[in-house]
Amino acid sequence: MTDLPIVIVGAGAIGMRHVEVALACPKTRISAVVEPLAHRRAELQAMGLNAVETLDDAPVETRAAVIATPTQDHHASTLACIDRGWPVIVEKPIAATLDHARQMVERAANKEVPLFTGHHRRCHPFSRATRDALARIGDLVGVQGLWSLRKHDTYYDADWRRKPGAGPLLTNLTHELDLLRFLVGEIDEVTALTSNARRGFVIEDTSALALRFGNGALGSFLISDAGASPWSFEAASDENPTIAASHQDYLRFVGTEGSLEFPSLTLWGRSAPGEIEWSRPLQRTPGPKFETVDPLLEQMTRFAAVVSGASDDVLCTGADGTKALEMTLAAAMSEQQGHPVRTGEVPGDYTGV
Repeated sequence: MTDLPIVIVGAGAIGMRHVEVALACPKTRISAVVEPLAHRRAELQAMGLNAVETLDDAPVETRAAVIATPTQDHHASTLACIDRGWPVIVEKPIAATLDHARQMVERAANKEVPLFTGHHRRCHPFSRATRDALARIGDLVGVQGLWSLRKHDTYYDADWRRKPGAGPLLTNLTHELDLLRFLVGEIDEVTALTSNARRGFVIEDTSALALRFGNGALGSFLISDAGASPWSFEAASDENPTIAASHQDYLRFVGTEGSLEFPSLTLWGRSAPGEIEWSRPLQRTPGPKFETVDPLLEQMTRFAAVVSGASDDVLCTGADGTKALEMTLAAAMSEQQGHPVRTGEVPGDYTGV
């Protein structure tokens, strides 16, 4: 396969991570970085990158795009790339509203252009292995999750980070819901409670959720940016260099034949023949060792392969990203209205704010 000429749209923190992996990926090369701010383009050009002001300025050789702009721009930039025939990875959340997300998915389908959402956690080897390992614990009864990372106080010096929409419910939850969908299946219903008692801002600092899955399993999830803990995906996986590693599991899956911890894949199961019941101890089996990968690089490598004609069942499709967005917005709607919200009940123009 020849190198895929790819444009990165947006040169903020996440955009530069995509620049990094596109440069590192043997299957891609950067045709341009789109950045509207002149001073930032000058900085990029000083780094040796072809920085351009708009998509119209991207080289004609460009064949694919990564959208790493603010969420409100995802819709317009993604449609512009799709209309050029470029396969797209758009950062999470896929869009600000379900109407916009569905229009993006429909346009991509009509143009027969691959569209993916940047839920990169799927690309870790332990995430893929968990889907197989869950079969070893029988019928799934439930899942319990805890994501709590205390964001530093200066994080909130930026005014927009204290305004509605910037709390963990709309900022961090979408990754968790996509991962749970990837591992367990569809989420049919969500109920949410929130609190701002610890930081005292208008936005929430903590949220507790109850989930109902399509397969009958139930789930609970606590998410907070005010509580100090070793339990989160980032701390468990050590994937983010700005977040201290703990290597502590933060998800637990409970089934009729045993239980599984994630991401270590520690298995608790049968210790002797006969019925598994509470008087019999469960046998603990440590999980396997997994190769450490950069999930964004793995995502980029898989994306380049799809553009060249390969199939893939790991990358988060546009439709998958839309479902994660729907249930994230459902959680916000549940908190505001004080009752459970089921799939199909979120208005298309609802932003969660």
